Amino acid sequence: MERLRCEKLKDKVMTPKEAAMLFEDNMIVGTSGFTPAGYPKAIPLEIAKRADAGDKIDLTIITGASVGPELDEALTKSKVVKRRYPYQTTGAMRNAINDDSVQYCDMHLSHTPQYVKYGFLGKMDIALIEAVSITEEGYIIPSTSIGNSNVFAEVADKVIIEINISQPIELEGIHDVYDLKNPPEREPIPLIHPEDRIGEPYIKCNLDKIAAIVFTDLKDRTRLVSPVDEVSNKMAQNMIAFLENEVKENRLPKNLLPLQSGVGSVANAVLAGLENSKFKDLVVYSEVIQDSVIDLIKSGKVKFASGTSLTISPDRLDDFYEHFNEYKNQIILRPQEISNNPEVARRLGVIAINTAIEVDIYGNVNSTNIMGSRMMNGIGGSGDFARNGYLTIFTTESIAKGGDISSIVPMVSHHDHTEHDVMVIVTEQGVADLRGLSPKERAKCIIENCAHPDYKDALWNYFNKAQEGKFKHTPHILEEALSWHERFLKTGTMKKFALEDAD
Repeated sequence: MERLRCEKLKDKVMTPKEAAMLFEDNMIVGTSGFTPAGYPKAIPLEIAKRADAGDKIDLTIITGASVGPELDEALTKSKVVKRRYPYQTTGAMRNAINDDSVQYCDMHLSHTPQYVKYGFLGKMDIALIEAVSITEEGYIIPSTSIGNSNVFAEVADKVIIEINISQPIELEGIHDVYDLKNPPEREPIPLIHPEDRIGEPYIKCNLDKIAAIVFTDLKDRTRLVSPVDEVSNKMAQNMIAFLENEVKENRLPKNLLPLQSGVGSVANAVLAGLENSKFKDLVVYSEVIQDSVIDLIKSGKVKFASGTSLTISPDRLDDFYEHFNEYKNQIILRPQEISNNPEVARRLGVIAINTAIEVDIYGNVNSTNIMGSRMMNGIGGSGDFARNGYLTIFTTESIAKGGDISSIVPMVSHHDHTEHDVMVIVTEQGVADLRGLSPKERAKCIIENCAHPDYKDALWNYFNKAQEGKFKHTPHILEEALSWHERFLKTGTMKKFALEDAD
């Protein structure tokens, strides 16, 4: 099947180098891509070459979520990116954010399309979108993600398309593009079940806005997923035992409710644990469909999965494409304005499972900043689901850095999810069900069930001393609350401090 089927657009075909010349200094550019799948590759590499050759090109880059090295890493190293929204994961971009070379605004992913459409971030100059094909009418068929591509194509002055022939043409048909109007014309989203189709399998675009079409064969540079280890397996088993009890107590149906899971090795491993559970006929309503979800579809545990991105680890990508038709009818990709929509998540009753960097004794969660200041990746979509889920679960290993860091601390060094939105904490040590508990009750539950033995006595010591203060509702010792972090920054370990504190 021909990839470019619109006769009116065939004179727009050019080389990546020619298309890169359309980008000018101080432009705002929106690109496809979501953790890192379906992002443009050939043109960003040529833009980086222009900058390396001396052209001044400072760009604001807005994506769906994280993208691959051909975009974030190449443009960062060439000092092209001056501002970045809303989520990132490459080392070069992370370092540039933390040394203040790039101004970064970490955002809830469901907010980004609204900010763009409302004009909060400025007028978008170019939308750069990866596609598998363009239809006879000039409609864009996205590749392995949708993200914000439909919104960018709507609002940008110009649209540039990379047709990636390495992406399987069989992706045609899995997309469901539904556009939201701005208030006061916005209507209810007619999505009743996760498998419902409510839109079109393509992105509509004004043909006059399409300024260039480039062909490329560069594959998605997705991230490796670590194998399931003993710790992540224990977390999975603890979570499954909790969910089984919820079914027993008639708080969940036997096939649960739609599952959302964050991206990454820990999230993948925890979700993978469901394969050996007694649950079946599961449904996924999430952002990212990654390895574990495909395995659950293959094993018959998951009957349908909805997301905005297909992010398969590099060692499995070829096999996934080869066998894609076997489970194509069980997958749907939507714009992130729909996949991450808080109202839809609330109405469907999503079980939100996300990863924490650290959790404090009162149930506040830090999911973005190491030691309070060093940006890791960003909040991503966790907040979209955490505040609006039927159940909100955060998972984390109880220690990090070989035991030098306790993931359960007196006070988190940065707040992303407050105690008001966090229902359940799962570590390899156990489960803390925080629903309906007062702050002091939460502290006792988290320390007893989730803290590592090396730090449990120190946490009890802090909590008991804090209760000696005047105010008893959420007792803290402010001069000590962040001293665990301070000790780590000075000495490289919390453990020594923890042992001294326990004494």
